[in-house]
Amino acid sequence: MINRIETLIEKWLFVSRWLLVPLYLGLTLIFVALGVKFFQEVLHLAPQLLAMKETDLVLASLTLIDLVLVGNLLIMVVLSGYENHVSQINLDAGQERLSWLGKLDAGSLKVKLSASIVLISSIHLLKAFMDVQQMANDKLMFMVIIHLTFVVSAILMAYVDKISGSH
Repeated sequence: MINRIETLIEKWLFVSRWLLVPLYLGLTLIFVALGVKFFQEVLHLAPQLLAMKETDLVLASLTLIDLVLVGNLLIMVVLSGYENHVSQINLDAGQERLSWLGKLDAGSLKVKLSASIVLISSIHLLKAFMDVQQMANDKLMFMVIIHLTFVVSAILMAYVDKISGSH
């Protein structure tokens, strides 16, 4: 009787991984929203392009790059999370397959995510430095401290991933 209950519990726990699917679908909706925001920014930028100062164009470009990087994060989390925790993604022979798909375990995904977060933080910091006259010194200092915290965290995660042997 106890073995039967244990088996039922284990089956339920294993099947419950499918509860992650709506979360991944929700993240893809956020990805769509990022795409809409990206093109909204481009359309907003287009009429002003010829009259813009170079620094304003660089700041606008950094904003667009930021949106793309967040989109990359979402795709990495959705695809690798689905494949690692729900089900293998089966593609027909000859269909394009991402080189990293199926190769990212939870540890290496965390390292890639933390590196992406450092990059996004770097872009925000660069944007702040480009407009440094308008930025309060204490706010800039906190941005640098937060960025350095992300950098140290990313380095530590990479080190832990390396010593744990997962590549």
